[in-house]
This record gives sequence, C-alpha cells and structure tokens, in this order.
Amino acid sequence: MEQYPKSLMEFESQFKSEGDCIDYLVQMRWPQGFVCPVCESRKSWRTDRRLFHCAACGHQVSITAGTVFQGTRKPLQMWFRAMWWVTSQKNGASAKGLQQGLGLGSYQTAWVWLHKLRRAMVRPGRDQLSGLVEVDETYVGGPENRPGRGAETKALVVIAVERRGRALGRTRMAVVGEPTRDELCGFVESCVAPGSTVRTDGWQSYRTLKNRGYTHERVLQQRSSEDPCELLPGVHRC
Repeated sequence: MEQYPKSLMEFESQFKSEGDCIDYLVQMRWPQGFVCPVCESRKSWRTDRRLFHCAACGHQVSITAGTVFQGTRKPLQMWFRAMWWVTSQKNGASAKGLQQGLGLGSYQTAWVWLHKLRRAMVRPGRDQLSGLVEVDETYVGGPENRPGRGAETKALVVIAVERRGRALGRTRMAVVGEPTRDELCGFVESCVAPGSTVRTDGWQSYRTLKNRGYTHERVLQQRSSEDPCELLPGVHRC
C-alpha cells in the first residue's frame, strides 16, 4: 500500500497531476491489474474518458464508478486535495473551511463533498444506529478558561448513542468543524437510520431533524423554583 503523505509538500509531489491521481485510484481498485467484470479478461486499454475498455468483449468500466468520485465533473486532483484537507484538520473539518481551502464557488458543493468523504471514511458494512438515539456535543481541548460553544481553539465532538432502556447501546462519534445545522444534522444522517427517535438538547441547530425523517425529542433544562441550582429535564417531542 502507498505510504500516506506526511506533509502537504509530500502530497503535492505524489499527486502533481491528474494522471497521478488516476493511476493511484486504478492501483487502489485493481492492485493485481484490471479484470473485466463480464468476461474476466485481463486485456484492456484505457480511454480518454476514464474508462477501461475490455479487448475481449468490449465492455467498458468507469475508473470512478462505485466511488465518491462517480459522476463528478471536477478534476480528481481537486477531490484528492479535499481528502487531504479533511483528514489533516486537527480540530475538525467544516464545509465553510473546505470551500475556502479549495476555492469552491458554492457552499452547497463543499457541504456535499464533505459528507461524501465522511461517509467514505466509515468502516464498510457498519450498521446505522436505530431506535432511540441520544445525541450530544462537547468541546474538547483548548485553554480551560475558555468555556462554552464559542471557544475557537477547542474541537467540537458530537456523540450519538443508542438507548436500550436504562442500558447504552452502540455509539458513534465525530469531530465537526462548526456547530451549524448542516454539520450537526449531517452527522445524525450519516450514523442514525431514518425513522429513529433522536433526542437532543434545545440547540436550534437540531430543529430540522423532524424534516429529515426523524422523530425529534428536545430535552430542555428548566430550573426548579425551590432550588435554583437543580436542573429539571423536560422532554418536548417535535
């Protein structure tokens, strides 16, 4: 397996052209050489349209078919830079940061790319969480005297955990770049099956979960009139 570039300089040297990216992708997909999925022939040639053309039966296979690059009109070089950028961010990647880092004209394009890459980084075959799933977030790292969701030097970690009665089930965790609706709800969509009940705090960024195929329960923290220091949870279903 190719050694992962340790620096941006190594990355740029390894993938300095579109052809380098195509060759790398071909090597990853067919390490023993291309084999036609129809007739199993190994004789083929590559066309200018990123296709393998089988010399025996004429079947054509796209180099990017079945990958996150399928159907893209952007150069593979740009996709590879996006992958490098996402995996090299210590405090989490955001769609806005990806847009600025790659010079993409559309925030929506950056958001779609980011979530495609996040899904591709999940272990294949891993089932989504289901049933009642509690989702919460916390900031990790950074100076101790900078509390709250606005601390720029901390990493925002989002956690989803299944509830099985009083027991906890499977857990999913991710670092996100910003506490926005697209980032937090996108995390839920990536790891929680549609139709599940998702329980969160009252943060406004979660409000669109009900429009994304989930039953959304918000746990609001209310102070008791008898004891102002005691927090009493109230569950609101949306």
